[in-house]
Amino acid sequence: MKQVHYISGLIITSFIGIHLLNHSLSIFGVDTYIAFMDKFRLIYRSSLGETLLLAAVVIQIISGLKLFFSKRKTVAGFYEKLQIRTGLYLALFLVIHVGAVLSGRTLLNLDTNFYFGVAGLNSFPSNLFFVPYYALAIISFFGHLAAIHYQKMKREVLGFSVKQQSGFILASGIILTMIILYGLTNGLHGVEIPQPYHVLIGK
Repeated sequence: MKQVHYISGLIITSFIGIHLLNHSLSIFGVDTYIAFMDKFRLIYRSSLGETLLLAAVVIQIISGLKLFFSKRKTVAGFYEKLQIRTGLYLALFLVIHVGAVLSGRTLLNLDTNFYFGVAGLNSFPSNLFFVPYYALAIISFFGHLAAIHYQKMKREVLGFSVKQQSGFILASGIILTMIILYGLTNGLHGVEIPQPYHVLIGK
């Protein structure tokens, strides 16, 4: 089960890494974001790419929950607890996020692009939910990586202990979260949402 969880996790991590890079490009404007997204979609929106990714998400959630129930009473230490808690949040986030994207495409006939993702972030009062929702997802992703790194890494790197390395991964996630949220909200000034996406924010 651990091996299955690990392999599906590698697939999802590869996608999320590029996806977060795409989000971070929002600081350079919507056009830059969408240009990168269109190229990236050639891979993950292909029949093979999408099937592989969705299968990995399902496997990751199921295997993750099984591991949680088998380990929840024996976890000890900051990073073991962090791995469990961030894993649970990521499972919840993936169910909601993937479901929302698929619903947007099939039921609302929307292009689930930049504007689909940021509609809630740039509208009050929905941003009161979506800002912490997205922030916790990104931080949880890096927290999960930091916890795994702490458990698997056995040596110092450039004089930094394993604990310091994991702390750096977590801190990097927090910094990247702020950069991404800054870009997705146009420097906190807000993004003008096109009319077709107003259905997402009740306008």
